[in-house]
Amino acid sequence: MSNSEIVSTDPCTGEVVWRGPAADPAALDGVMARARTGFEAWSRRPLEERHAVARAFAELAKARREEIARLLSQETGKPFWETLTEADTVAGKVEVSIRAQAERAGERSSEVAGGQARLAHRPHGVLAVIGPFNFPMHLPNGHIAPALIAGNAVVFKPSEKTPASGLLLAHLWREAGVPDEVLQVVIGAAEAAKALVVHEGIDGVLFTGGVAAGRAIHIALADQPQKIVALELGGNNPLVVWDVADAESAAHLIVQSAYVSAGQRCSCARRLIVPQGAAGERVVEALGALIDRIVVGAPFDEPQPFMGPVIDMASAQHLLDAQAQLGGRAIRKLRRIEDSKPFLTPGLVDVTGVAAPDVENFGPLLQVIRAADWESAIAAANATRFGLAAGLLSDDEARYRDFWSRARAGIVNWNRPTTGAAATAPFGGPGLSGNHRPSAYYAADYCAYPVASMEAGRADFRIVTGLAP
Repeated sequence: MSNSEIVSTDPCTGEVVWRGPAADPAALDGVMARARTGFEAWSRRPLEERHAVARAFAELAKARREEIARLLSQETGKPFWETLTEADTVAGKVEVSIRAQAERAGERSSEVAGGQARLAHRPHGVLAVIGPFNFPMHLPNGHIAPALIAGNAVVFKPSEKTPASGLLLAHLWREAGVPDEVLQVVIGAAEAAKALVVHEGIDGVLFTGGVAAGRAIHIALADQPQKIVALELGGNNPLVVWDVADAESAAHLIVQSAYVSAGQRCSCARRLIVPQGAAGERVVEALGALIDRIVVGAPFDEPQPFMGPVIDMASAQHLLDAQAQLGGRAIRKLRRIEDSKPFLTPGLVDVTGVAAPDVENFGPLLQVIRAADWESAIAAANATRFGLAAGLLSDDEARYRDFWSRARAGIVNWNRPTTGAAATAPFGGPGLSGNHRPSAYYAADYCAYPVASMEAGRADFRIVTGLAP
């Protein structure tokens, strides 16, 4: 182990949640050797046995729901009501992953002349999973569950901001029956992640996080094309409001899209596009009034807050700086609630006519853009290098059909929050939002590779053309 130390703290109190040494990159050789040994045995176990272990994990997660949620709240600052839902998704991921594996990476065969054509799938080997801080159990589990079900071994590096949550996730899998060498945890920051990504013992990298880190992984593996890489990155997501009679409902959907999880979801709306004039102003006024009612507080406050702090003081300062760099007019200013803690009020800034940076501001900061007409609204929505999520709030179905066909995003929602996504659907998008390997239901695709076979029960074959007598 190295001499460096990783410490996670409760964003609301500053109290230490977990403290321990960071992994020494030089120790990765041993980790990989154990993982390879574990893979050889785990991948040969019948699929039904791996299913049974996964289902045992789901039952453990259900039984320890409140314990999971409390730790998540302590380490991320998210309200308890919200972390309870994350605990539920951790358990729920198993059955979805089993179904997805059977549907997308299962086995099938067909009769052909002289035998059969068979398609099956095999695990890659040892996969690195690098997790984020915002959903420190749910999002890495979205890689880990399908990877283990497919027969891979996993080396998991949780975010250095939420190591305790990652360690609990791994502990539950092991308690369910996953051998220690099949799921190992490496604690560390960027240095550990880089060493893990480029290690020759890794067959693939599954990453959820920001675009800068995703690009770094892509560059680091430029000369290792043999590794499967799945990058689930962020978004500068548009939410268009057009032809809506109920401005109050629109405001609630906007708040749920932009400010849930203190804006720390990759699918959060970052840019609100409304019509110029009275119709747009009604929506903005209703939104401002609702923002004033948002309760920001600690996870276990009663009554429960809508949102907690951002993850740490550095993130809070980054958002304050980003607001200053936007220009425009602050309708509701993002500001600190306490100087010594990362609690922020929700920000709403009118940037109409301003060349705002096309970046993901990962927090409760929403830009307003007023569009002269529908075509201008579509153009504004697509004016981004990202392509994760887009939403339309409208009472006009024809308007939605047009929006759906023209919005450049992998998730396109109608009269629902941009943060809403079905577990039975893929999650990802084009542009800087990833590398065209969507996760969630489609995670089965990158956790195994296809093997196409032509098979016959015996060697019964003769060349009939082109041979001399």
